[in-house]
Amino acid sequence: MKRRDPRQRQRRHIDRAFDAPRLDPYLERSKPRGPAVCPDCGAVFRRGRWQWGEAAERAKPHLCPACRRVREREPAGSVRLAGPYFAAHRDELVALVRNEENREKRLHPLQRIIALRESRGMLEVTTTDVHLARRIGDALSHAWRGNLEIRYSPDEYRVRVKWSR
Repeated sequence: MKRRDPRQRQRRHIDRAFDAPRLDPYLERSKPRGPAVCPDCGAVFRRGRWQWGEAAERAKPHLCPACRRVREREPAGSVRLAGPYFAAHRDELVALVRNEENREKRLHPLQRIIALRESRGMLEVTTTDVHLARRIGDALSHAWRGNLEIRYSPDEYRVRVKWSR
């Protein structure tokens, strides 16, 4: 029977509870008082979260965090698509990216694409949330395989995803 050195212990799930969390600086520290509606996108703040729906008559205008990110052009996630496969199948890949955005945005109004920029045989997709960027990368990898690289920033609420084939 092997004995473990008491100084060498494996990292457990509970240990992550004490890591410093990366908080999104665009999420407000306090909730808007009463119902609110975003004047840009029409999302409604109701029951403690932003959602799609009809605004109450007494809803006050309040800019949602996603619209703030879009206005300030400060993405939380970026996805880069590159390689010869991208050049040959550009339209299909862009359609998959848009479909993932629509699927996610249906339930989560704060997860949107900010911009699609194409240059030198590469497409960069910027998103308002790290989860959408990760989801797009996973969908690309699942559908067309290829090389997927995901890097979370240790200091800020940001992710960079690279996919190529």
